[in-house]
Amino acid sequence: MFDFLDKKHTIAGAGFNRWLMPPAALAVHLCIGMAYGFSVFWLPLSKAIGIKQSLACPADVSFFNELFITTCDWKISTLGWMYTLFFVFLGSSAALWGGWLEHVGPRRAGVVSTLCWCGGMLLSALGIYTHQFWLMLLGSGVIGGIGLGLGYISPVSMLIKWFPDKRGMATGMAIMGFGGGAMIGSPLATLLMGHFASETDVGVMQTFLAMAGIYFIFMMSGSLTYRLPVSGWHPAHWNPSQLHSHKKMVTPHHVHVKNIFKIKQFWLLWGALCMNISAGIGVIGMSSPMLQEVFGGKLIGLEKTYGELDKPELAAIAAVAAGFTALLSLFNIGGRFLWGSLSDKLGRKLTFLIFFVVGGALYLSAANSASAGDKLFFIGAMCLILSMYGGGFATVPAYLADLFGTQMVGAIHGRLLTAWATAGILGPVIVNYMRDYQLGLGLPREQVYNQTLWILAGLLMIGLICNLLISPVAEKWFMSPQELAEEKHHARDVKHQEEINETDDMVKSTPLIFVLTAWCVVGLPLAWGIYKTLGNVSKFFV
Repeated sequence: MFDFLDKKHTIAGAGFNRWLMPPAALAVHLCIGMAYGFSVFWLPLSKAIGIKQSLACPADVSFFNELFITTCDWKISTLGWMYTLFFVFLGSSAALWGGWLEHVGPRRAGVVSTLCWCGGMLLSALGIYTHQFWLMLLGSGVIGGIGLGLGYISPVSMLIKWFPDKRGMATGMAIMGFGGGAMIGSPLATLLMGHFASETDVGVMQTFLAMAGIYFIFMMSGSLTYRLPVSGWHPAHWNPSQLHSHKKMVTPHHVHVKNIFKIKQFWLLWGALCMNISAGIGVIGMSSPMLQEVFGGKLIGLEKTYGELDKPELAAIAAVAAGFTALLSLFNIGGRFLWGSLSDKLGRKLTFLIFFVVGGALYLSAANSASAGDKLFFIGAMCLILSMYGGGFATVPAYLADLFGTQMVGAIHGRLLTAWATAGILGPVIVNYMRDYQLGLGLPREQVYNQTLWILAGLLMIGLICNLLISPVAEKWFMSPQELAEEKHHARDVKHQEEINETDDMVKSTPLIFVLTAWCVVGLPLAWGIYKTLGNVSKFFV
C-alpha cells in the first residue's frame, strides 16, 4: 500500500531539475521551524481557564500535579518544558534514526516527520481541550520533537547529493527555512488565536487544529516531492576530481556511521558546533531583557536606568526590544544562507574560523559598548553574532560531507545534532544563572551582562581550538570499495538510470513551470513572514 514511499521510487531521471529540491525541503522546514515560535502560545495558555487573567494553582501544587490538574491554569515556566523537549527529542531522534533515514530514503522519513509533527499538534489540542498538560508534553514535546528531528535531517543528505558543487548553499537554503518557520508561524498563530478567541475560550485549541491541517498539506507536499539522484551523480559542468585535488579537507571517500564516535574529527566538530550554538542561543533567549536592562531609557531618548523607568516608559522600551528581537531573527535567517554559500568559496574550516575569531571579538567589544552606552555598536555586534550562529547550522552539514563523505552524511549529521541538545541547556543556563548571580551581588542591571558576554566569548575560543585541530580523516576510517558496495546495496542505492522504474512519476524531466510554481508556493509565505517581521523591526527605529 505504501510502496510509493520506498527509496527505489524516489530516484530521479536524467532530465530532472535539481532546483525543485530546495523548495521541497523548505516546505518541510518552514513548518517544523515553528518550534522556535511556540512561546506565542504561552501567555494565552496560562489563562486557558481564567480567560481574562490566570487562575493560579495553590502554592502546594507540584510540577507533577500540574501535569493532571484541571482546576487551575498552567504557569508559563511549566509550559516552557514543551520548548525544552522539542530540542532534546530533535537531537536524540536525529541521532537514533539517522541511519534508518539513509536506508529508507528521505521521502519515507519526511512522511513520518509530517505525521509526528502534525499528529503531535492534534494531541496537544486534545490536551488543551481536556486541560491535561501531560498530553501536550507527549503530543508536541515528545512525538512532535521526533518529527522535528526526522524533518530536520531528512532533506540534508538529499540536497548534498544533488548539489555536490554547492553543498553549503543548498543546505543553507533548507536550514534557512527552519530559522524562518517562527517568522511565519508566530504571526499566523496570533491571527488565528484572535479569530477563534471568545469570551469563554482563548482560541489556542482551534489554532492548533488549523495549523496542524495547514502544516500537513505543506509538509506532505514537500516530502512526496523528495527525489534522489543516482549514486555518484554530479552536474554536467562540474568535475569532482578538481574539488578533491584543490581542497585537501574534502574527501572522495566515505565513512560508515558505525565508526563515527571513534573518530577525533567528529568530536572536534561536535565541540566547535556546541560552542557556537551555546554562545548564540544564550543571546537569543535573553535578547529582549538584555537590551532593556543594559540601555534602559536610552532606548527612547531618556537618561534613565531601567530601574528608574515608570510603567508607560517600560512598555515603550519593551516595544523597542521586540523590534530588536525581530531584527536578530532576520540576521539569524539571512546568515544561514549567506554563510552557507560563502563556505563553498572559503572552505568550511575558514568559515568556522571567522565565526569564532570575529564572534569572540564582537562579544568582548559588545561588553565594552554596553558599559559605554553605545547602543548602535552593541546592536550591530549582536546582529552579526546571530548571523554566524545561524551560519553554523547551515555550514556544518557540508563540513561533515567534506570530512566523512556523502554516503551516510544524514546519519552522521543526526549524531552531531546531540551537540545542539547539549548547547540548548548550556547556553541559557550560563546566561540566566550568571544574570541572577550578578544581581544577587547587588550589581546594577546595566552591568549584569558584561561578565556573561566575556564567558560567551570564552566559549567561542574553545570552539576555535576545536576547529583549528580538525584535520583530514585518516585513511583507515574510510570504507573499502567492498564495504561501500555492500552499504550501497543495503541502502538500495541506484547506480544507473536504466534501473529506474519507468512507471514512477516525474522522474524523467521536470517542466520549468513546475519548478517556478514550487518556489512561489514556499516563497510567498516566506515573503509574508519577512513583511510581518519588518513591521516589528520598524518599531525599533521609530
